[in-house]
Amino acid sequence: MKCLLVTGSSGLIGSEVVAYFSAAGWQVHGADNNMRADFFGPNGDTRWNQARLEQQHAKFIHHEVDMRDRAGIDALVKLVRPDAIIHCAAQPSHDLAASRPFDDFDVNATGTLNLLEATRRHAPESPFVHMSTNKVYGDAPNEIRLVEHETRWDYAESTYSSGIAETFRIDQSKHSLFGASKVAADIMVQEYGRYFNMPTCCLRGGCLTGPNHSGVELHGFLSYLVRCNIEGRLYRIFGYKGKQVRDNIHSLDVARFIAAFIEAPRVAEVYNLGGGKDNSVSILEAFAIAEEISGNAMRHEYVDQNRIGDHLCYYSDLSKMRAHYPNWNITKPVRETMNEIHAAWLRRAA
Repeated sequence: MKCLLVTGSSGLIGSEVVAYFSAAGWQVHGADNNMRADFFGPNGDTRWNQARLEQQHAKFIHHEVDMRDRAGIDALVKLVRPDAIIHCAAQPSHDLAASRPFDDFDVNATGTLNLLEATRRHAPESPFVHMSTNKVYGDAPNEIRLVEHETRWDYAESTYSSGIAETFRIDQSKHSLFGASKVAADIMVQEYGRYFNMPTCCLRGGCLTGPNHSGVELHGFLSYLVRCNIEGRLYRIFGYKGKQVRDNIHSLDVARFIAAFIEAPRVAEVYNLGGGKDNSVSILEAFAIAEEISGNAMRHEYVDQNRIGDHLCYYSDLSKMRAHYPNWNITKPVRETMNEIHAAWLRRAA
């Protein structure tokens, strides 16, 4: 039986990966210490998701391990000897990184190094998939000439008609401290691939979303927006007229791509993993969809200050992913995803 190790296994992508590979007959080990609750408070708590996984998947084994615990991570990889490693654990917030810079870097950069070195020692031939972020590009995408439409910004240059490709520069721009720590991790994952000839992969995610997200204001765009709509909470728009655009990809489509990479791994690869232009949405457009689904009006206020390093418009060019893995594609459109998120929040509230 094949064995998988997933870090951040109680989070959105981690839990989706656990479910996907468990259904495929893998023995899945998850490493998570619910640090999201420490970062974001009770609304970020993921113990409910851990309990759900343990209840629904008999072959899932949870390990209470902190990514900063170098000896603990090494011991876990040595014990499990996984056939593949999916690294989802992270501190994911721009804003929080500025107030807790050591925690941010220790989790995102040093934690990734801890896992990479443990993998090199104990499972060097196993595919290593790292959930990176499009924030490695910093705010450089904001230098692209844009056109303003009624509900969104979009690229005015034909070069970017399909979105941002992996060749886009990652330096000489403002990243936020979170973006900088994720750059360090991203480059280290690539370096372990090239230097040690290990099958590593960085997935530079856009807005990763789905029904099992514990969305909060500082992280989890669509999940938090839908929750605000359901509960009548005030949603704050931070700058850019609410027309800032993100491409959204359902966690299931992320898991499907990870499975494709594991089946045919490459060395030191990088992919921009998002929903692409067809699955992009602005805040104003997401408001309209949420209102249609629930029948509730969005309560919101406008803050005339964008978040540091935030993108005016970002969607991923999926050409490289589709070329390398032609059997993979987006299967969940954004409206269907928001329907699932809406239903999930209602279930949790019941």
